[in-house]
Amino acid sequence: MNKEAARRRALELRRELVEHNHRYHVLDAPIISDAEYDRLLTELVAIEEAHPDLVTPDSPTQRVGAAPAEEFAAVRHEAPMLSLENAFGADQLREFDARVHRFLGLQEGEPVAYVAEPKIDGVAVELVYKQGTLHLGSTRGDGMTGEDITQNLKTIGSIPLRLRGDRKVVPEVLSVRGEVFLPIADFRRHNREREQRGEPPFANPRNMAAGSLRQLDPRITAKRPLDACFYGIGVQRGGRRIGSQWEVLSFLPELGLKVNPLARRCPDVDAGVAYYQELEARRDALPYEIDGAVIKVDDFALQEELGVKSRSPRWATAVKFASRQETTVVRDIVVQVGRTGVLTPVAILEPVQVGGVEVRRATLHNLDEVERKDVRIGDAVLVGRAGDVIPEVVQVIAERRTGGERRFVMPDSCPECGSRVVREEGEVAYRCVGLACPAQLKERLRHFGSRGGMDIEGLGDKLVSQLVDQGLLRDAAGLYQLDAETLAGLERMAEKSAANLIAAIERSKQVPLHRFLFALGIRHVGEHVARVLADHFGDVEALARAGPEELEAVSGVGPEVARAVTEFFGDETNRAVLARLAAAGVKPRAELERTSNALAGKTFVFTGTLVTMSRQEAEREVVRRGARTVASVTKNTDFVVVGESPGSKAERARALGVEVLSEDKFRALLARA
Repeated sequence: MNKEAARRRALELRRELVEHNHRYHVLDAPIISDAEYDRLLTELVAIEEAHPDLVTPDSPTQRVGAAPAEEFAAVRHEAPMLSLENAFGADQLREFDARVHRFLGLQEGEPVAYVAEPKIDGVAVELVYKQGTLHLGSTRGDGMTGEDITQNLKTIGSIPLRLRGDRKVVPEVLSVRGEVFLPIADFRRHNREREQRGEPPFANPRNMAAGSLRQLDPRITAKRPLDACFYGIGVQRGGRRIGSQWEVLSFLPELGLKVNPLARRCPDVDAGVAYYQELEARRDALPYEIDGAVIKVDDFALQEELGVKSRSPRWATAVKFASRQETTVVRDIVVQVGRTGVLTPVAILEPVQVGGVEVRRATLHNLDEVERKDVRIGDAVLVGRAGDVIPEVVQVIAERRTGGERRFVMPDSCPECGSRVVREEGEVAYRCVGLACPAQLKERLRHFGSRGGMDIEGLGDKLVSQLVDQGLLRDAAGLYQLDAETLAGLERMAEKSAANLIAAIERSKQVPLHRFLFALGIRHVGEHVARVLADHFGDVEALARAGPEELEAVSGVGPEVARAVTEFFGDETNRAVLARLAAAGVKPRAELERTSNALAGKTFVFTGTLVTMSRQEAEREVVRRGARTVASVTKNTDFVVVGESPGSKAERARALGVEVLSEDKFRALLARA
C-alpha cells in the first residue's frame, strides 16, 4: 500500500471506528461484533505503525499507549467547577425554590422551570476540546485547580477523542463537565476477580472509579470498566448559542458526548419534587450508584441573575437521599468461610437502619483491612451501605473509645471444621486447608450450580444448606444421584419444584466445557481463564494431564493459574469427584468444534500484530484444526506466525530453526488444512 492509499484507508478506518465506538458506548446500539471491531482496529494499528506520520491525536489507537507518568500536573480551570449546596428531602427542595423566587423578585406561584438529573456517585471531571479534538482532561480538585488525567480519560470508551459534527456545530473551544463512574455489575465482577486472586476488594464503585483515574499508568486504568456522563458546559467559544440547561443536554449528544437519559425538564418545583421522589424509589434498580438528584434553574439568563455565592451557585441544589451511613457498635468479630476456604472477618453489629434496611453484619474484608482501620470489638463505627452492596465498616469513631475494646485475632483453626488455617506468602487471605470443611462445601455447591457454572435453576442457597445439613450431598457429584422423591420430602419443596430441579440437573450434563471448568471452583480460574483453558485443551482429560510448564505455555495463563490447576487435578479427592461426575453422565462439550485434524500435534506461537484477523481468532483457527497455541518458542515449537512489529520470538525461532510463517503463509496453511 503506497502512502496516499494508506492515508485514505486510515482516514476511512478512523471514521468507521469512531462511529462504531459511539454506537457501542453512547447509544448502546452496536451494529458489528467485537471481533469485527477488533479487525478494523488491528488494520488501523498496522497502517499507523508502517506510517507513524499518519497518526493523529484523535485516532482510536491513541486511547491507550502513553508511558506511565511520574506525577499528575496541576490544571487551572478556566471557569471554576463549583460545588453544590445540599438539600435533604422535599421540604428543603421547596425552600430552595422559595429562595430562587425571592432573589428574582417573583411572586409565589409564578413557575420557575428546572432541569432535574440523577446525581451519579462518581468522580467529577472536566474535558477541554479545541477545534473538536480532546486537548485536556482533569479532575475537579478544589474547584479552581485540578490534576491532569488526560491519558487516563482517553481510555474510557464513552469519551470521544474527537467531537462529532461539522465546523458550524463544533465550538472552537469547549470545556464540558461530567462524572466518571463504574457500573455496579462491573464493580462486583471486578471485585470477585480481585478476591479470587487474593487481593482486597474495593469498598464501593466510587472508590474504585477514583482510584482508577489516579493511576500513573494509563494501561491500568484501561483495564477498569469506567463510564462517563456529561451534564454541563464550562467554557464555550464559537458554535451554536446555548440558552438553557435543557438545550445543553440536547446539544452534548449531538457532539457525541453521553448524557443521562433520566434527565427531565420540570415546569415547576412540584414536578421537581415528584422527580426526586420517583428517583429515590427506583435508585436500587439503576445500574449505577446515585445519591440524590440535582435540580438546576433551566434558563441561563435567570442563572446569571441569580449568580453565585463563594463556591456554590444560587441556581442549583443537590437534593440528597436518606443517609446510607449510620453509627453503631461492633458487638463481635467472627470469621466466615468461603468456597475457596478464605476466612473473611465479619463485624456483628448492634442492629441499625441504613438506607431503610436493617444491618446486623458488615464485612471487614481481611485481617489487613481490620488492622488498617483498627476495628476492635466494642468500637463505635460508621457503617455504610451503597445500593445492595454488602454493608461495610467505613471508619472507627476513635473518640468514643472507653478502653474496654478488644483487638480481633485471626483463629489458627477453622471455626467450621477445626482444620489448620494458613496464610500463603505474598497473600492477604487466610485459608482453611480442610477438604471436608462443610462451609466450603455449601459455597462450592452454590458456585457449581450458579448461572455462570452449571446453571442449575432451582438450586438455591437454602436448598443447598438443607441437602448438606441432612447428609444428602457430600460433593457436586452427589447432585446427580438425587431423585424427585427425596427432594419432595424437603422443607418448602413440592413435587413440581422437585421434578423441575431434577430436569435442570439433567440438562446441566451437557454444559459447555468452559462453564464446567468455572463451576469446579478451581482457584484463580474465573470465567475468562476457564474459556482460555477450554479452547486450548478441548477436554477435561487433556487439561488434567497438563503439567505446570505446559499450562504456563498457554497464552493468558500465568504461574499462579498453572499451579492452582495442577494442584486441583493432582488431588485424589478431586479426581474421585470428577470420576463420579463422568460416571453420572456429565459430559461437558467443547465449544470450539474441530473442523479437521490436519494440524493435530502441531504447536503455534504468534508474535506481532496480525492485519486480517485478531490474535484470538488466529489461535482459535489453529485449535479448530487440532493444533495448540503456546506463549513461548522452544525447540518443540512447530510454527511461529509473525505479524507486524514482531518481538524477540521471531529471532529466537530462526535461531532454533523453527519454521517462521508470514501472515499470508499462515492463511494459506489454514486454507489447506
